[in-house]
Amino acid sequence: MKSLVALLCFACLPLVSHADDRPNFIVLISDDISYDDLACYGSIDARTPNIDALAGEGILFTNAYLTSSSCSPSRSSIITGRYPHNNGDASELHRPISWHLPSVGGILRDAGYYTALAGKDHMTWHEAPEGETAPTDSFDKRYGSKIKGNSGGHGKWQAALSERPKDKPFFLWLAALDAHRVWDGRHEWDEALYGPKYDPAKLTLPPAFIDTPETREDFAAYLLEVTRFDYFVGQVVDQLKKEGEFDNTYLYVIADNGRPFPRAKTRLHDDGMKTYFVASGPSIKEPGSRSRSLISVIDIAPTMTELAGLEQPETFQGRSLTPVYADATASIRPFAFSEHNWHDYEAHGRSVRDGRWLYIRNSRPQLALEGPADSAGSPTFQDLITASESSEPLTPIQADVFLAPRPEVELYDTAADPHQVSNLAGDETFAAVEKKLSDALDYWIEKTGDSAPDEISKDGFDRRSGDKIFNTRDDYQRPPAGADRGADKINHEGL
Repeated sequence: MKSLVALLCFACLPLVSHADDRPNFIVLISDDISYDDLACYGSIDARTPNIDALAGEGILFTNAYLTSSSCSPSRSSIITGRYPHNNGDASELHRPISWHLPSVGGILRDAGYYTALAGKDHMTWHEAPEGETAPTDSFDKRYGSKIKGNSGGHGKWQAALSERPKDKPFFLWLAALDAHRVWDGRHEWDEALYGPKYDPAKLTLPPAFIDTPETREDFAAYLLEVTRFDYFVGQVVDQLKKEGEFDNTYLYVIADNGRPFPRAKTRLHDDGMKTYFVASGPSIKEPGSRSRSLISVIDIAPTMTELAGLEQPETFQGRSLTPVYADATASIRPFAFSEHNWHDYEAHGRSVRDGRWLYIRNSRPQLALEGPADSAGSPTFQDLITASESSEPLTPIQADVFLAPRPEVELYDTAADPHQVSNLAGDETFAAVEKKLSDALDYWIEKTGDSAPDEISKDGFDRRSGDKIFNTRDDYQRPPAGADRGADKINHEGL
């Protein structure tokens, strides 16, 4: 009998060894940083040496897009591998994911991975109904987001890495609070770690901004937190290398949405929806490459499960990036879709991209798109208001912040018009392009169960000041887009 037990134990050894050899995964996600505010993505001012260096060891994607330019809907979409409206209530800010939907973290846990979150969470699920069993929770352990002297959310990142079980592969979700307003970084700045502060007078402002001292100070404070995020990304990479784990770990450096300024965060345009996306890992064949392949952040979850040797769950709507790891010129998707739902204010917009052209459909054209409440209360936005009330005309991109009514349809050539100022919708020269993208969006809406209800969640804040209007969510919250079609039960990818 003892011999039989010994034989069975010996037979199990290769399985343990195989589990130990499986790759690790780390998602490093910032809060409210636009794609072009990193040096490796063309920023003139930002110092991001660690992310720049990581791009030299992996792939830098130049056509990577979010599904939502809104914090919790974006994060929920990434971890479930689903479009926001297919996550149920979670398509709107601060609302939970439908209880029955699994996360990539829970799937990896079920397969023997250790999983942990350090920093900002912002992802919740509805409780399962009585008698039902919810999928496995995403994380074995959740660390706090702030420590003394560091409110940026990355104070526990290295602890999450060093305290993991050493006999298991791991998945870490390392989430910064940088660069979300208010700017804590300027009060916690350590020049020995992060370098000198930015000189507001020397910065190059985004074109939608009014050039005032207050706006320059606002933008400089934001860039401090971009650099602080970069520093802690570097600390994680250094620790992985020191422990000998870097060569067996896949990393993804991304944002949840664009910068918290006018004409960025919550926008379907590139300053809101395009993300930097730096990936590294052992199967990348051409380290240091730049890929123009069109990708979506919902492609991260299926990539990780494939690399872990797992079957793809039917709920995932993304596509694996592994073909691009093998060939940086490979194409995995013809279109990337994004949506704008309630984030402080009533909104409903949809967009589709093919890598060059951006097509937007706005079902609330009567409403301006000034930005979220935290941006509305900023010096930058208030300076724009002041300028709009003066005798000096705003530039087209500045005036677009206040435009109402808006066009119901927008079409942009992002290569020729990187900030999407010149709307080409309705121009016969581009009629074929517009029809192709419109048809693709129609197909996606139909197959994924999307909808634009007559009544959706109303403004919860004042659009000019950012001040709260209602005391409770019941005053303004309504069923989200897709609820009338049971979108959270639909798994079609829409392509």
